Amino acid sequence: MNLHQFLTVLRARFKVVVLVLLATVAAIVAASLVLPKRYTATAAVVLDVRSPDPVSGTILHAMVMPGYMATQRDIISSDRVAQTAVRLLKLDERPGTKQQWLESTQGKGSLMAWLAGGLQKKLDVKPSRESNVIDISYSAGDPAFAAAVANAFAQAYIDASIELRTEPARQYARWFGEQDKGLRENLEKAQARLSEHQQKYGIVASDERLDSEAAKLNDLSAQLTVVQGQAAESRGKLRSGSASSSLPEVVQNPLIHTLKADVARQEAKLQELAGNLGKNHPQYQRMESELASLKQRLDAETRLITSGFGTATAVSKDKEAELAAAMAAQKQKLLGMRQARDELATLQRDV
Repeated sequence: MNLHQFLTVLRARFKVVVLVLLATVAAIVAASLVLPKRYTATAAVVLDVRSPDPVSGTILHAMVMPGYMATQRDIISSDRVAQTAVRLLKLDERPGTKQQWLESTQGKGSLMAWLAGGLQKKLDVKPSRESNVIDISYSAGDPAFAAAVANAFAQAYIDASIELRTEPARQYARWFGEQDKGLRENLEKAQARLSEHQQKYGIVASDERLDSEAAKLNDLSAQLTVVQGQAAESRGKLRSGSASSSLPEVVQNPLIHTLKADVARQEAKLQELAGNLGKNHPQYQRMESELASLKQRLDAETRLITSGFGTATAVSKDKEAELAAAMAAQKQKLLGMRQARDELATLQRDV
């Protein structure tokens, strides 16, 4: 078939081609009108993998980064994070929610798990291949609800990450507490046996033993002074409030520094667009939304760092109380030993 014959055939079937094209366009338009609109909101989470872990002090190696990113993606998609997002959104408190759950499951399972499963079906978590950013996307018919769910999953992931990092420390503290309790009980039993032995054979404290106990008291006093200073420093940082962004721990953080630079660049671009395009231009509004997102991320990372001061304050307070109680007990013990020595001296003088 030559070109002339091909054009002749095409001309003869021109109406059919036009009708097929028009039918296809009409089907697409009808589908777009009939199908409900879907909106997708995305929340980006930046993972700080360069800074050492605050609990273990380890730094991730570049070779384990793909596995680490995949793990964080699984955490975001987990039932635990999804149920936390449900609680943040208070979906279980909405009118009619419980009735929908009963109709759907006949009361089997839990309401929170059912709501979390519904959110997970429309959730899309994509780690970046070239950066430490994870995009959390959620699709819904309501754009405001889609944005709220995406932000709730981001916040739930941050909360879960903090809990996963601090849970091993709490487990170690409980284990050491149990060990300390057992050792303390053994010590008290040993001291009781020693006291009984001393009373039985009339053995009293010597000056060397008194000096040793006095040295322990001085050591406890020095430790208490150090802990009180640390507690005062932590409380000062905790009371700084709005000035938390100027704290050394915040200023020297690489991620905070990067986010501040991004905010500054975005603000400069926004001012330039305001002069060139005006504040009602879509591009200006889009960059304004990105700037707000960057500021929110900066505030969240700042709060994450400063929240550690509250923990340090609580730990220092507990340690301070423990040392104060130990000092009081040591003072009482030392006074008792001196009284016993004085009584011995009195008895010796009476002999």
